[in-house]
Amino acid sequence: MLEKVLRVIFVSLFIVLGVALANQAGPALTSLLSNTSITGSIWGITLISFFSMLIGGIIGGAAGIFASSYLTRQLISMASWVERSLTGFSTQDILLGTLGLFLGLIIANLVGLAFIHVPIIGFYVPVVLSIVLGYTGLRLSVGKKNEITGWFRLRAAEGSAVRSPKKQNPNGKLLDTSVIIDGRIDDLCRTGFIEGPLIVPVFVLEELQKIADSSDILKRNRGRRGLDILNHMRKNGQTEIRIVTDDFDDMTEVDSKLVKLAQKMHCKIMTNDYNLNKVAELQGVTVLNLNDLANALKPAVIPGEQLFVQLVKSGKEEGQGVAYLEDGTMIVVENGHAAIGREVSVTVTSVLQTSAGRMIFARLDENTL
Repeated sequence: MLEKVLRVIFVSLFIVLGVALANQAGPALTSLLSNTSITGSIWGITLISFFSMLIGGIIGGAAGIFASSYLTRQLISMASWVERSLTGFSTQDILLGTLGLFLGLIIANLVGLAFIHVPIIGFYVPVVLSIVLGYTGLRLSVGKKNEITGWFRLRAAEGSAVRSPKKQNPNGKLLDTSVIIDGRIDDLCRTGFIEGPLIVPVFVLEELQKIADSSDILKRNRGRRGLDILNHMRKNGQTEIRIVTDDFDDMTEVDSKLVKLAQKMHCKIMTNDYNLNKVAELQGVTVLNLNDLANALKPAVIPGEQLFVQLVKSGKEEGQGVAYLEDGTMIVVENGHAAIGREVSVTVTSVLQTSAGRMIFARLDENTL
């Protein structure tokens, strides 16, 4: 359907182009036929112009029919290429880049007006300025997107605070299902490092209840553990636990509802879910990941440091052995397969730190085997 519409448009454009060119050629044709009797009256001139535009339209339409198929394919191919190119950019980048491009072009045209009457270079200066300042505006707006969006969020938060200060929760933290079931949030609250209320949406409670009622015994135990932890935290009273009934009926995913509620209440999300962490950050919501906090509090291990560990199993690669520190950090020991079951001395070669955790690579000391 789209191809047919595009072909009709191209054929129409060629017809209009043919009529326009014939109209331009009309006076020349009239001059050519000036010695004939047909041009002796206004009706003759009008007839010549009409037939010339008709013939031009027919020729243009015929050319459009032949060219429309090729032009349509090229246009669709170019649109697909642009779509693929923009897929890697977020909507925020595209909007800010477009805004920066327009601002750069506006400035370039304003500056170019000062050179428009300069001989020789007067025509080229605005073009060069448009290219340079347009590209500069695009790059600057995308490069400074965090500062720009942060400024807009701050202005929006201040304006919303004036309108309805009760809805603002600058220190509030939304809890998702994973962080409740994990249980470490209870220990963290007892340390006093958590400020502000902990907010539990009603749809998170409903998901916990569904997990607690699951036929799978493992899921059922996890759900009940989460409910027990919430009850214990409420009874303990060291941190305020607030239940909110806000829900979004047009959404089915709990993670999507959580991000939407965080934007509405201007809250941070506390989670252990890596995917929720990334999705929320892409939408401008601040996330507190307990796994990141736990990794930050682990003792630092640097390359060259010597450790005493017990190898417990084989690694994925041939000859590797695997050990664990007391905090659960995995250590992959090169050529450690032969020493499995023994406590050995290893030297750290490298450390890999990710949001999912930390992994240490080491090698056996020379005097171990």
